[in-house]
Amino acid sequence: MLRRNLLKGGAAAALGLTAAPMLAAPALGQNSRASTLRFVPQANLTALDPIWTTATVTGNHGYYVFDTLYSLDSQQRPQPQMAEGHTITEDGKLWRITLRPGLKFHDGEPVRARDCVASLQRWTVRDPFGQLVARVVDEWRVVDDRSFEIRLKRPFPLLTTAFGKTDNCAFIMPERLAKTEATKQVSEIIGSGPYRFLAGEYNSGSRAVYEKFDGYVPRQEAPDFATGAKVAHFQRVEWLIIPDAATAAGALVNGEIDWWERPQVDLQAMLARSRDVRREVLDKAGRLALARLNCLQEPFKDVRIRRAVLTSVIQENYMRAAQGDDTSAWTDTRSIFPKRTPYYADHADLMPGDLNKARAMLKEAGYGNQKVTIINPTDFPDIGPLGQVTADALGKIGMNVDLMESDWGTVIQRRNSREATDKGGWSIFHTTGAAAFYGSPAMSPLLRGQGEAGWFGWWKNDRAEALTDEWLFAPDEAAQKKVAAELGRLGLEEVATVPLGQFTVKTAFRRDLTGLLEGTAPYPWNVKRA
Repeated sequence: MLRRNLLKGGAAAALGLTAAPMLAAPALGQNSRASTLRFVPQANLTALDPIWTTATVTGNHGYYVFDTLYSLDSQQRPQPQMAEGHTITEDGKLWRITLRPGLKFHDGEPVRARDCVASLQRWTVRDPFGQLVARVVDEWRVVDDRSFEIRLKRPFPLLTTAFGKTDNCAFIMPERLAKTEATKQVSEIIGSGPYRFLAGEYNSGSRAVYEKFDGYVPRQEAPDFATGAKVAHFQRVEWLIIPDAATAAGALVNGEIDWWERPQVDLQAMLARSRDVRREVLDKAGRLALARLNCLQEPFKDVRIRRAVLTSVIQENYMRAAQGDDTSAWTDTRSIFPKRTPYYADHADLMPGDLNKARAMLKEAGYGNQKVTIINPTDFPDIGPLGQVTADALGKIGMNVDLMESDWGTVIQRRNSREATDKGGWSIFHTTGAAAFYGSPAMSPLLRGQGEAGWFGWWKNDRAEALTDEWLFAPDEAAQKKVAAELGRLGLEEVATVPLGQFTVKTAFRRDLTGLLEGTAPYPWNVKRA
């Protein structure tokens, strides 16, 4: 019997459904249970290279396998991770970074400075903050196996923040892999993090497996958010892909899995009733739900049509569809800077939630009945309902909507296409991201006006890029706040991104698990069985 069918039988029993009797599970010795963590991620893991894609599930996978030079603590301050430390000379224009001794890749090779330089260079091609770093770098220079220098054209105080940010991380991999063109996925998944990826046991749509890397030497500091000691207490972690939410819920209640990253909202009450399950919000700032419009293709090349879409958005409809009726778990956020971040400002005038007005705006813009293709996942409960609400709303204002539903892996592959919709392209996709990540003009890809060099949707706006530079090099906090206010309003006026609301997630896990850390990702280190 397949593992998934076995789990499904247990879920049906837990939910009081009619199902074939569940077979007895294979006996697991106490040592085996203590050393294996069974985890259900938010979505299927289809892409393995966390530099190539911004998919959150791939980034979470990246935390198991790779490490970073710096990382952010719970106060969003950068701390050395793989780095032993750094020196800054020449009035802030020359940085020398030295690695901790004893760092080793999973293939047994030592981590060298040249691996770090190649990895950072590849990351700067793909990541918006990395691209800002690349603009000011004059030279990357390997000094010796443990040290390298970065010579800058001008001081860049946020360099370690860039290297340590927690979304779309600057993960370090061997030079031979980091030399892979940034638009292509690497051929192997080899890092120097606390777990190594077992490629032979990976089966997309079924499972991914990680094994403790005995060659990893944790830092001595206490773990805090993404920083400090990354101690792997489990010898083995199995990611089980269980698309059916009822199956996952039953498996958690029955003890067949240990941790479910994002339980579906309509099953939270059932989980709350189980005395063996705990639920907790680990990401206190929450997540921003959003839509991205393809600015390269009709009809959304026309900002007037994008504004009609923005006007049609009733955020409550999106949040209730995706997150349920518990209003304590979600909120309206009419801003591209989320709530609970420094630059949030409510722009209710730009998002009236008025279908009649949106219909009139569409007519005035001369919309020519072009097809609007929404690529939307059926296996991602936080995202799938967003696309369905958009399809309904745009149909009501008179747009020719084509809702193309598939699995999330297909969505993240297809959103790379810049072709017209009849050639495999797209018009709209939806996603969510950590509010803390979207709260900084430098980190967030949502407000970068880079065009084809930018994030999916490829919004181009030279003023937005100039404002980002102004923010980076502003003389004080007041100046930064003023620039961010202009940038936030500009991004919404030009519909760089359509915000759909903000929500928190209660992750669910067996009561005997301890050590789960607050953060924007389900960090695997420090977690153990009581």
